[in-house]
Amino acid sequence: MIRDVPAIKLIEKAAEELKKTENVKLPQAFAFIKSGVHVERPPQSEDFWYIRSAAILRKLYIDGTVGTQRLRNVFGGKRRRGHRPAHHAKAGGKFIRTMLQQLEKEGLVKKNDKPKGRAITPKGQKFLNAVAKQIK
Repeated sequence: MIRDVPAIKLIEKAAEELKKTENVKLPQAFAFIKSGVHVERPPQSEDFWYIRSAAILRKLYIDGTVGTQRLRNVFGGKRRRGHRPAHHAKAGGKFIRTMLQQLEKEGLVKKNDKPKGRAITPKGQKFLNAVAKQIK
């Protein structure tokens, strides 16, 4: 069901739904912290937190159990180094870890021991399937 709808539409709609939840909310210092080494400024979009949380939730749905380090790689980007060639840089781990913890409080994600990382719960699958149904 989730693979039948475009990822961008699913993430945007899921972000709107996450805004309505109680546990997923912006941290106080959000306006001053960059989302990774490869970025020059803090996120300009007010919805960044919810969009990234929805993207993480979708990633967990598709890939299964995923750890913070792998998500840092996925959401990283090109780090420009002046005259030297650009390299890939990981995204900030604190952002991702905090988002995962908030999704865990909401009951959409749970911790796994083997394989180590976090996985989506049946409630999280139901949430994303409902969002996908609304889009379709």
